[in-house]
Amino acid sequence: MKTALAIRHVPFEDLGSLAEPLAAADYTIQYVDAPVADFDAVARRQWDLMIVLGGPISSNDTGHFPFLVSELRLIEARLKEEAPILGICLGSQLIARALGAQVRRAAQTEIGWQTLSFTDSGQRSVLRHLSSPVFHWHGETFEIPSGATHLASTPLCRNQAFSVGRNTLAIQCHPEVTARALEQWYVGNACELQELGLSPAVLREQAHQHGAQMAREAKLFFDEWLAGLLPGKSDPA
Repeated sequence: MKTALAIRHVPFEDLGSLAEPLAAADYTIQYVDAPVADFDAVARRQWDLMIVLGGPISSNDTGHFPFLVSELRLIEARLKEEAPILGICLGSQLIARALGAQVRRAAQTEIGWQTLSFTDSGQRSVLRHLSSPVFHWHGETFEIPSGATHLASTPLCRNQAFSVGRNTLAIQCHPEVTARALEQWYVGNACELQELGLSPAVLREQAHQHGAQMAREAKLFFDEWLAGLLPGKSDPA
């Protein structure tokens, strides 16, 4: 079986609905919790796929969270090998940084459900399947790295997604999360919601309205992306 490494920054931001398509595509999944990970040991293993998940910290917070230095080094090596990697939210920002692009505070924090607007390239990409509202929770944004392809935007965030070739995909939104799992997010991020004047009850109602359709579309996007992956440079042919 193929191996998928999922780098997790907080326990409640996991693979969600993407775990089932991974298993169906014959991947075994191993989670690594980034704040306590031995990234040197992780780097010594060969992974067919790496997925870098979200979290409430900034990719720029290496002074506060030194593990980010080792995590960025691992991502940089992965990108150099052109081996398959997917970044979601914080994961996408770490990929952008590893590719030399700036990550900064967004003009406005984006929390809630919003439809993606696709570039011409995005309309031809696997993300085209995400045609209904998807869930967003991020306060930072990335610049599109040199040589990458800009794929999607929203009114609050111009740079929502980019790709590099067939093996690197970075997305700010959270197509993986389920309505049930979001209950943990509302608790874990209660202070931020209160500060922004956002109601868990409203977000919960929106999740029940949009969550099932997003899960169906996420499976379509992820199945197609997995099917199109190529071996990395250091992987056996």
